[in-house]
Amino acid sequence: MRNLLARRAATFLSSRSGSVSVSQQCRTRINLPQSSLGTKSCMSSEAKPEPQFVPITFVDTTGEEIEVQAQVGKHLLDVAQDNDIELEGACGGECACATCHLVFDPDVYDTLPDKIDEEDDMLDLAFELTDTSRLGCQITVREDFAGIRIRVPDDGY
Repeated sequence: MRNLLARRAATFLSSRSGSVSVSQQCRTRINLPQSSLGTKSCMSSEAKPEPQFVPITFVDTTGEEIEVQAQVGKHLLDVAQDNDIELEGACGGECACATCHLVFDPDVYDTLPDKIDEEDDMLDLAFELTDTSRLGCQITVREDFAGIRIRVPDDGY
């Protein structure tokens, strides 16, 4: 069976006009002869970049400041939940509620992407709504967020 698979793999790959090649590591795994194919690795030799993190401070309803390391590219709702910050996100981050309402400093708020209509509609339901309110499920962490403070308003319960 192994030889049959190896022959089929060799036939398939050689029919690809050299556009696909298999490394020694792959040849060994499927028992292909050394000379059967090219030398380019089938295993990615490129290391995945390490995720970047920036410090962000959440200010809870009691005024306590909690600094966390937030992964660049993650939604603030996920960052808060990953760090046990009390931010509900009842809709699972689908912009269908206001339970991940956050309040930003004006200088940070001005750098955020424009709100979509659905976010504006959901914010109308939020407690302690301000001119700098946004939903955490709609904001992704950026490198320039390093050092920002975000207030988690009282949810009314």
